[in-house]
Amino acid sequence: METAGETPAATEHTKHKVRSVRAVGTRAVLAELSGTEDVLALQALLIERPLPGQQDILAAAETVLVKADSPASARRIAAGLLQLDLTARVQRDGELVVIDTVYDGEDLAEVGRLTGLGPDGVIAAHSGQVWTVAFAGFAPGFGYMVGENQQLEVPRRSSPRTAVPAGSVALAGNYSAVYPRRSPGGWQLIGHTNAKMWDLDREQPALAAPGHRVQFRPVRDTVTLAPEPAAENSVTAGITGRDVTAGLRIVSPGLQSLVEDLGRHGHSGLGVSAAGALDRASLRRANRLVGNAPSAAVIETVAGGLKVQAVGDKVLAVAGAPSALDIASKPDENGESWHRTVPVAAPFALLDGEILSFGAPERGFRSYLAVRGGVDAAPVLGSRSRDTMSGIGPAPLAAGQVLVAGGEAESGVVGNPELQPEYPDAGVTVLDVVPGPRADWFDQAALDSFAAQEWGVLPQSNRVGMRLDGNPLRRTRQGELPSEGTVAGALQVPPEGLPVLFLADHPITGGYPVIAVVVDSQLDLAAQVPIGGRIRFRWAESATGGHPATESDAKSDTEEEASN
Repeated sequence: METAGETPAATEHTKHKVRSVRAVGTRAVLAELSGTEDVLALQALLIERPLPGQQDILAAAETVLVKADSPASARRIAAGLLQLDLTARVQRDGELVVIDTVYDGEDLAEVGRLTGLGPDGVIAAHSGQVWTVAFAGFAPGFGYMVGENQQLEVPRRSSPRTAVPAGSVALAGNYSAVYPRRSPGGWQLIGHTNAKMWDLDREQPALAAPGHRVQFRPVRDTVTLAPEPAAENSVTAGITGRDVTAGLRIVSPGLQSLVEDLGRHGHSGLGVSAAGALDRASLRRANRLVGNAPSAAVIETVAGGLKVQAVGDKVLAVAGAPSALDIASKPDENGESWHRTVPVAAPFALLDGEILSFGAPERGFRSYLAVRGGVDAAPVLGSRSRDTMSGIGPAPLAAGQVLVAGGEAESGVVGNPELQPEYPDAGVTVLDVVPGPRADWFDQAALDSFAAQEWGVLPQSNRVGMRLDGNPLRRTRQGELPSEGTVAGALQVPPEGLPVLFLADHPITGGYPVIAVVVDSQLDLAAQVPIGGRIRFRWAESATGGHPATESDAKSDTEEEASN
């Protein structure tokens, strides 16, 4: 399944249909549509009548991303999307949300100049129509709203701001939005509100979710934004209120240690990515060794340095990047401790007061520490995972914090020691990729260069994405790509030409072309490539016949007829 061309312009006798379907890796497809109305129609249809194997959907400016439960389901969904009739228009009669707004934005005068309406005219046009939340993206609670007309169509700022205040009311293109939290941004600011756009304490966290109608109501009084919630006490973050006299005390979190499980899936429509363990197989292995359910929460730690102390006797196991595991006993009456070592990928006991220390990995980058019963952190949207981009989930672990074990043990016995795969070192790791949905933004020379060279993993890499260094790739197309849904494993190419490999905490939408996508089965391997390691990408023969594709055979019936 490769990229697709477009259908001819529709006539009055032609049904509205999906123009084309592009593969996004092996477990997702991107439906291209003719405009916002078709996007909304397809989104509504897939919510009401999900296709077999459909796991999640994400609408964007001109596309709808559909995630599937398997590669086979993705292929069936691609074929099914081309048969759907989108002629029935979506009735914009969702719940009405009224947002009190002070129109005092820094860009109000500039928007007045760009539109020819003047500041007062902008206020009247913005507040005088009902907006509909078409889709979410960028950040949880950030809803892209479409209006009843195009009077306020304006470009993004030529120079984005490094920090836009929470509650800022903004315009860009044909959309309006409210920034739910302080963040960088390039939209034109026309006002602000104290409405809380994202609140995990509400049953529906997003104040304005896809399908909702929004009316901005001008107010003259100065709006005082509610203060940001106080940061969680790092010593108790993630504690669920149970007895904290037993568990694992964090002596040192190392470079970074987080609570992760298999992620929170199905919330793309709220602007929330799945997050979860980057090396899913290692998380499952660690849980299996201590007798936990496969999805139980564990500690994910990078580059060694983690030290934990048992508060009460505990059964643990470590999987992932192999490293020296040293256990120091509780000091005796003379203050002396005895040391012993334990192997990776085997269960062991950590007795009350003993301290487990992780050495630097011999290979790989990420290790996973499971405790029998699982880490009992408070779930958010059904998951205990930390999402480093959105700030959702338990805070990063800190010295002094005590994690309690939960009730996720599903076996009365622990597992047998297991063999682990070979993990990457500072040499070259080969990752299989399939063509991305925008491979046709690059000529053959760029595609060959992408696969031929060795890309270095830069220190700026994190759970959001791996930043790669090498010979820049040149696009054959200029201009902006409307934001569209994307997936973990996508290789997005910004204007400077250096790819970014999206990992689990990636933004759910992106505006740069995706040249390729790492096959899902190798995402665990990608997550173990250390800083300073090198990656070479190889086109997956089974998907592409050995060559990246820039043309498509996935066409609608209308397009097929036109080509005959």
